[in-house]
Amino acid sequence: MTKQSQPAGFHPIRRDQPLMETQMDSYKSKGKLSEPTVCSDCGAVFHAGHWQWLAKPKDAHQATCPACHRVRDNFPAGYVTLEGAFFAAHEPEILQLIQHRETREKAEHPLQRIMAIEKTKHGTQVTTTDIHLARGIGEALHHAYQGELELHYDSDRNLLRVGWSR
Repeated sequence: MTKQSQPAGFHPIRRDQPLMETQMDSYKSKGKLSEPTVCSDCGAVFHAGHWQWLAKPKDAHQATCPACHRVRDNFPAGYVTLEGAFFAAHEPEILQLIQHRETREKAEHPLQRIMAIEKTKHGTQVTTTDIHLARGIGEALHHAYQGELELHYDSDRNLLRVGWSR
């Protein structure tokens, strides 16, 4: 992914910079939800101010969590593009690393999920419900396999594009 191929609004960020969301994510709740609230799609529970994997409480309110809302709308927050000869030769193990990363993150953070893994002309694209999972996948790939890692954040749309190739 080259600098010229990025749409307007995106700018590269250094990997040692934290992602600071400059505007509110429109998929996050506008106000405080009643507690407890259970997501009617995935079963996550909103308790103590955040979404968690807990047993469904009796008489819980029903709502859709932000991750399920993004999946339903097909509106990812993160895009991870995987390209290169090394990726093509090691695709199954790289995809397994990505799935493992999502499983680990989702266990603690129910809103961090992979939406889709799709083949493209030049490689594979992974879409996520959260910018932090997209960044974590990119950093895990770079840590495990080195290669080129680019992060481009569009603060106006709270969208992260990660490019990894080798």
